[in-house]
Amino acid sequence: MRPIAAFLLVLSLQAQPTHQGWWMTEPIRWVQTNLRQTDATLDPARLARQLADMHANVVLQGMGGIAAYYPTHTEFHYPSPDLPAGRDLFGDFLRECHRRKIRVVGRFDLSKTRKAVYDAHPEWFFRKKNGEPVIYNGLYSVCINGGYYRVQSMKILAEALERYDVDGLFFNMFGNQSRDYSGVEVGLCHCGECRRRYREAYGKEIPDSPDEDYRKFMFTSSREVAKDIGDLIRAKRPRAGYFNYIQEYTDGIMSESNTAVARPLPLWPYSASDRVNRARNSQPSKMAVNLNMQFVDYWWRFATVAAQEIALRAWQNLAHGGALTFEVNGTLDLQDRQALEAAKPVFRWAAEHERYYVGQESAARVLLLGAPVNTGRTYSEEAYRGAFRLLSELHIPFAVADNLDWIGKRSFDLVVATDWAPAELEPYTAAGGKVLVLGARRPDFTMAPIVRTASDVKGYIRVRDHRSFPSLKDTDLLLLNGAFTLVEADGPHSLTLVPPSMIGPPEFIHIDMKDTDLPGMIGKRFGKGAVIWIPWNLAGLYYRHSLPAHGHLFQDLVDRLHPERQLRTNAHPLVEMTVMRQGPRALLHVVNLSGHSQTGYFPPVPMADIAVDVEGEFGRVTVVGKSGALPSRRNGGRTRFTLPRLDSYALVSLER
Repeated sequence: MRPIAAFLLVLSLQAQPTHQGWWMTEPIRWVQTNLRQTDATLDPARLARQLADMHANVVLQGMGGIAAYYPTHTEFHYPSPDLPAGRDLFGDFLRECHRRKIRVVGRFDLSKTRKAVYDAHPEWFFRKKNGEPVIYNGLYSVCINGGYYRVQSMKILAEALERYDVDGLFFNMFGNQSRDYSGVEVGLCHCGECRRRYREAYGKEIPDSPDEDYRKFMFTSSREVAKDIGDLIRAKRPRAGYFNYIQEYTDGIMSESNTAVARPLPLWPYSASDRVNRARNSQPSKMAVNLNMQFVDYWWRFATVAAQEIALRAWQNLAHGGALTFEVNGTLDLQDRQALEAAKPVFRWAAEHERYYVGQESAARVLLLGAPVNTGRTYSEEAYRGAFRLLSELHIPFAVADNLDWIGKRSFDLVVATDWAPAELEPYTAAGGKVLVLGARRPDFTMAPIVRTASDVKGYIRVRDHRSFPSLKDTDLLLLNGAFTLVEADGPHSLTLVPPSMIGPPEFIHIDMKDTDLPGMIGKRFGKGAVIWIPWNLAGLYYRHSLPAHGHLFQDLVDRLHPERQLRTNAHPLVEMTVMRQGPRALLHVVNLSGHSQTGYFPPVPMADIAVDVEGEFGRVTVVGKSGALPSRRNGGRTRFTLPRLDSYALVSLER
């Protein structure tokens, strides 16, 4: 199959449901041990006991690839040099874990191997443009289109799957990596096989830097191999799960909540919520496994992030219906045990109340469109994060999707789009949908005649009609900084552009300020529904500056399009709330983010008497882990109650 045809086929299949394996029918408390090759001498029974004591029921354990932890007999696959002669560490560990009802997912890294393989088959390896291989700490990077990935790795995996009754396989660093562990860019692969395939698909040579065609080429190449691996796993071990950092052909969508010392500020305290919400709602037939990474950065694998950050991520993973996770480098015998000790009570809680943490689905009635996958287009992460924060701080339950597969399958009261408003939203709206578009990038459907987009406007937005924006009763001007799309004015507008004017000296500040009739908001009816477009970066400005005026405008826009809120509460903005469905039961997860400040995570501030008014009439309201039902009132299809106390996390069960 030609690569472009394969690319289109993969896109058509990426949301295809997988079989309902244990990862979807059992609660998951997942620990990853990133074994070093020197850990090949560990005591498997002791590690299994440690996991059992922690209440883990799934472990992701090193199995093979760069180093095998069993006596492999497949050519070009090598056991750890520290594995004692005759020792089968992985086999022994698998038996010890299965005795304790702990599932084992084997970890493979097929992205690199030894020089001996390169010497025997140089055509299998990644080649820089100058023809040199990519070498890191003595290991040679292989190419996704070469014989190691496409042929030899299948032999390696077949041996492992035939030999061990694993519960799943996970693949790290899958495909051609553009940079090494030190962050050094290695460029694009120019090996003979890549060049041949690329010429065949696109009739040209591989570019110096990735463009849309090259991204599609790499996408197709990696998914071809991913499909072969998935087919092999299901043929050899039908009950085993397939986990990777990609969505296609896998059973679980892997991601990471992690840190890095050079990462731009501000920190993103919704990291776990973001990743799990997006994965569970973009691909609802697959489990979200967001790894809770304990270390600070690659250079400092044994230095631990704040204990409260570990706990916050853990609660967020649970609150959005994902797996509870914890990751360490090496074994559980850590030199900095703060993260481990923070994770243990969360694992214990999840084990004690595990019936609540399986089969959860989002009950949110608002959708936030995330970055569209596999399109190659740019997307504003700041705008997306700003909308994510605003919805969270306003306690509006929402789902995130990076595709349009939900159209016709799931009903939403409101769709929020920050930098991607696809044409499919027009018929969705005509059928009765409500859409809020935030950003200067014009929607892919016609809202109004476009004049042009100005890339950098340092001006204001004038509030002309305060009755339409009750939250802005004390605000006449809103800060505008960035792109603004000018559309033809067709009458009076409640928000209008105030262009830049003089900013100094003080005697001249804005004395030349002039109002315009250019709209700062465009509303349009489509059939039974409506769209409001804010043609400037409202959400991105909120993410960067957190100005109340931008937040108040967003609140009023949502109230206009979505007046019947699913959830109303007096909770602090830094209390995150999710509403999940579990069969006939509804679950309200309440996560306290008040311990996050700038670059620090501290114990959250306890809160009391959080009033909740939720859609649906429920006969019994209980706080999980507490005795007795909460007093509640039911009226007009809604239920009201008060959560007496919130420490770091609370779970409220609502039953009819």
